[in-house]
Amino acid sequence: MDKLFSPVSINNLTLKNRIVMPALASFLIGTDGSISDATVEHYRRRAAGGAAMVIMEACAVSPEGIVSAHQAVIYDDHFIDGLAKIARAMKAEGAIPAVQIHHGGRQTSAKIINRKPLAPSPLPCPTIRGEVEPLSVGGIKELVQKFSAAAHRAFLAGFELIEIHGAHGYLVNQFLSPFSNIREDEYGVNVVGRTRFAREIVEAVRQRVGPEFPISFKISAEEYVDSGLTTEESIEILKILVQAGVDVVQVSAGTDVTPEWICQPMFMKKACLAESARQIKNALDIPVMAVGRINDPLIADDIISQKKADMVCIGRGLLADPEMPVKALEGRLDEIRTCIACNTCMQSIFKRGRIECLVNPMLGREKEMAFIPTDNPKKVMVIGGGPGGLNVAWVAARRGHTVHVYEKRGELGGQLIPGSRPGHKAELLSLIRFQKKQAELFGVKCHLNCDVKIEDIRSINPDVVVLATGSLPVLPTVEGIDNELVLTYEDVLNGHPLQRKKVVVIGGGPTGLELALHLAEYGCAMTVVEMLPKVGSGLEAITKKIILERLTKYNVSILTDTTLLKIDRGGVVVADRNGQEKHIEADKVVIAAGTRPNTALYDKVKTLGYEVFQVGDCLKPRDAKEAIYKSAVLGRRI
Repeated sequence: MDKLFSPVSINNLTLKNRIVMPALASFLIGTDGSISDATVEHYRRRAAGGAAMVIMEACAVSPEGIVSAHQAVIYDDHFIDGLAKIARAMKAEGAIPAVQIHHGGRQTSAKIINRKPLAPSPLPCPTIRGEVEPLSVGGIKELVQKFSAAAHRAFLAGFELIEIHGAHGYLVNQFLSPFSNIREDEYGVNVVGRTRFAREIVEAVRQRVGPEFPISFKISAEEYVDSGLTTEESIEILKILVQAGVDVVQVSAGTDVTPEWICQPMFMKKACLAESARQIKNALDIPVMAVGRINDPLIADDIISQKKADMVCIGRGLLADPEMPVKALEGRLDEIRTCIACNTCMQSIFKRGRIECLVNPMLGREKEMAFIPTDNPKKVMVIGGGPGGLNVAWVAARRGHTVHVYEKRGELGGQLIPGSRPGHKAELLSLIRFQKKQAELFGVKCHLNCDVKIEDIRSINPDVVVLATGSLPVLPTVEGIDNELVLTYEDVLNGHPLQRKKVVVIGGGPTGLELALHLAEYGCAMTVVEMLPKVGSGLEAITKKIILERLTKYNVSILTDTTLLKIDRGGVVVADRNGQEKHIEADKVVIAAGTRPNTALYDKVKTLGYEVFQVGDCLKPRDAKEAIYKSAVLGRRI
């Protein structure tokens, strides 16, 4: 990967390699804009992992420009000291400290900023809605100066590159795009007019920081909405901005209406925006950064080698494993904890108000989840080699315990093995690979094809028993459940052939919908039956949007508020919320109606007097993120 790890220059700045961490919200900023030790540690870890440059998350240039109570801010001098702590920590770890300056415009809520959001035109945000206040020319001039002042503060804080956020449906992007800008004055009408606000910001920032200080501009080259920006028009915009003083451009995509292009789920192909970056690179005389599902250093090196971009931005990949660059440089590719694009990070922001990662439970908890060697080594027996069992095993082993894992199947991975069978979820295998490698590195002994019985535990006589025995499918108690038509979701995912069949899936949760899509892609005529008023409960919003769009594409019938009454040889009988019965023909009926804990062994072990714990689905059905987090905590407690 000599191309990826070669130096590159931006203006007078030299990067040691081509890997950049783009600005990503940490949700570790105080509601008063304060920077805590946890915030500094978050950025220190990313810088220490070998990335050449780390761009701090978007800092609001004005109070009404924030989009979250926990957004970083840079609109007053008293924030400089806190920001400087981050810049110093990055610099001390060998990374170039950079920062992004930002204004949310209409893409925020009056509940957050206590006033109407500002916008270029009287068009509300399509997703947040609510009235907006169109900016006057005087208001635009004031904001230009606020961006300039913010850039000066960033310079004083010690950052060595400033990026202007002109993407993702925020204020600068709103001016650039005919999707959101219908002004008829000098800040609208055509490309030159719509670019004027961005151009004036760049010129004002350049005047503040001088000719040699690097300025980056982030753009949504393609917005994927009617009348939105295209790569061709973005090139016209960027030519104007380069002349105004931009030194490097980050090529992103999407707006608030098309978030799947901002934070691409696992359905999207890797490096899905690299072609836009290539077109822009060929049209400009400045360096270009590519972003978008670049989670593999080999893919990153390929992008550089093929001259699609000069640098690659790896965001979620460095949340998952901040040490990815140094591991890649040292050839330790199988030790990389790969981002699987599950978008758990996005889901946790909206549901828990903090950023979390399925594969990396340490994210945002770097200090509290440090690996502290045990002063009392124990013999630990882990029963079950799924994600929870493997995780607790290697964490405990890393701390100094002797750990043995017993798995009844012939391979490790548990539910992640069948779960990875649908094409769009194949990357789950990378998580299994990582867990297995960690177990190997820290001396965990894994025993396959071992269906552990009580007498085995007595014979081994461990100090600690950890049960990670998973869960069992829930089967509805209806007439015909034993019919030969009936399969469980595990039967299907473990290889039961179903092609070009009429299939009814009972259950419209995440598993049911993903299974329906998987089978539809194999040519099956699909019907999903769900008791609740809506399907997809628990699915991350962007992932849910894509799945439902694809189910529609494959003409999958989804019946909500519908109850399964019975199964016969020709299909199923269901009833809607009014009690109206209906027969649906089916060659196969697949049950995806949830799971129940497999507690049979635990009930026996707890009577033997051992120190015993449960993790994962055998404690209660949960998602992989929760299983990995709880097992990581347990591995540090033993």
